[in-house]
Amino acid sequence: MAVAATKVNTLDLTPVSKADESYHRPTELKAFDDTKSGVKGLVDAGITEIPRIFYQPPESSDSGHVSDETQIHIPVIDLDHIGKTSLKRRYTVDRIREASEKFGFFN
Repeated sequence: MAVAATKVNTLDLTPVSKADESYHRPTELKAFDDTKSGVKGLVDAGITEIPRIFYQPPESSDSGHVSDETQIHIPVIDLDHIGKTSLKRRYTVDRIREASEKFGFFN
């Protein structure tokens, strides 16, 4: 079975509705990168379907579940007391230092 494709500067990109078992994503990605025309080149060529290389394979999706390991924990530091006493200032500065070291806060 032949795969129908859209041609963009000698690039064959397989639309998702026309793909079959002969589809090889790495080959199409390399061909797309080699054209240096990018998405603008696809638009200028007048494609009518999104090429399959832009779809995420179903096996790599996470079904919407977010584990605690992937959640980002952002430190909250109250700056209200920074100028009140030297002890509170030191405590606040230490929290900022800790956040910048651990989370790259000021990188």
